[in-house]
Amino acid sequence: MSLSIVILAAGQGTRMKSNLPKVLHKISGRPMIWHIIKEAKKISNDITVVLYHKADIIQEYLEKEFENLHFVLQDHANYPGTGGALRGISFNGDKVLVLNGDMPLVQASELEKFTRSSADIVMSVIELEDPSGYGRVKICDGSVQEIIEQKDANEEELVICTVNAGVYLFKKEILEKYLPKLSNDNAQKEYYLTDIIALARADGLTIEPLFVSEENFKGVNSKVDLAHAEEIMQDRIKKRWMQEGVIFRLPQTTFVEIDVAFEGECEVENGCVLRGKTHIKESHIKAHSVIEESQISYSTIGPLARIRPGSVIKDTHIGNFVEVKKSHLKGVKAGHLSYLGDSEIDEGTNIGAGTITCNYDGKAKYKTKIGKNVFVGSDTQLVAPVVIEDDVIIAAGTTVTKDVPRGSLAISRTPLKIVKDFYYKFFGKKDAQ
Repeated sequence: MSLSIVILAAGQGTRMKSNLPKVLHKISGRPMIWHIIKEAKKISNDITVVLYHKADIIQEYLEKEFENLHFVLQDHANYPGTGGALRGISFNGDKVLVLNGDMPLVQASELEKFTRSSADIVMSVIELEDPSGYGRVKICDGSVQEIIEQKDANEEELVICTVNAGVYLFKKEILEKYLPKLSNDNAQKEYYLTDIIALARADGLTIEPLFVSEENFKGVNSKVDLAHAEEIMQDRIKKRWMQEGVIFRLPQTTFVEIDVAFEGECEVENGCVLRGKTHIKESHIKAHSVIEESQISYSTIGPLARIRPGSVIKDTHIGNFVEVKKSHLKGVKAGHLSYLGDSEIDEGTNIGAGTITCNYDGKAKYKTKIGKNVFVGSDTQLVAPVVIEDDVIIAAGTTVTKDVPRGSLAISRTPLKIVKDFYYKFFGKKDAQ
């Protein structure tokens, strides 16, 4: 049995109230449609994405992320609706699984269940405690009898709690036969995929209901739905890593994107944000730290530290209110209140509080290189490009504007001047208390 998958992503998503196409809104660091395609590719290499609204933007993104996707532009002017979206597609597989582009929580293990059936059509259904607003699915003797829209349901049908989840598996010949027969004779003047159910039922074909979880098949239509889906995805991500041995302190307070990876025994305290393709190995990330697109190994970060993209940190302690950007640090201590940008710092070096690598002159970025066993005193400015060789002491309050050779002391200070009784001259002398 060969399987084709079609993902419907042509809608305008007006309820999102955004200029960004709905399917490109991110959940845990990746657009909704990325999550769907990632799961779909686990069960099929024949995936077609149907586009219309802002099609160029969506296609450009997906072509960068995935290989061998097929794209179809819906003829929305003549054939709007979910049924119209499938017109003109050549299906290669014996069976066709139709997914929606706004179901980011769907999992391959659930999708694979559709393919086990020999029915002509497999239709996903959900049992809801409160089915209000949903089309009811009438099931008899294990087969779908009909889909009843709420406005058309009588009192007996309104108590049905089984509703349509919006994912279908069709035998290829079913679509080829019934798609041309769909009509837009309805209030919305659209061609509905659900109408195939009624046509197939009238011809005596088998329509099997597949009960699925509401969580996995949750659609995202608004910013409220987006936030809810984010919570579910975050719970999945952190649960997976905790099962691999990562410690999360108050995991519900920490945000971990889908591409973040851990290795070995790691601990992440409360309030942290971990983004992009960050890799953390045998490290402790302390409370309220932010790490983006960086590699951390055998190190402690934070609390209240920020590691910006492109940083590689090994055997290092980064303390509170330290910001590191696009820098390589090995065996370094930077305890507090520093900015280390576009720098290379070697082992045994101590960075004093208030140290700044002055890497930007308003036009270009420049590099600071610091060797081994360098002691950088507090309130030091390193004006890049500059090289500090091994075994150097930089005195507190120094502004370094040229390279410092090995074994040297670098110091720049204006002599301290004390003007006697200036306080009284300035403010006036006060009587003794």
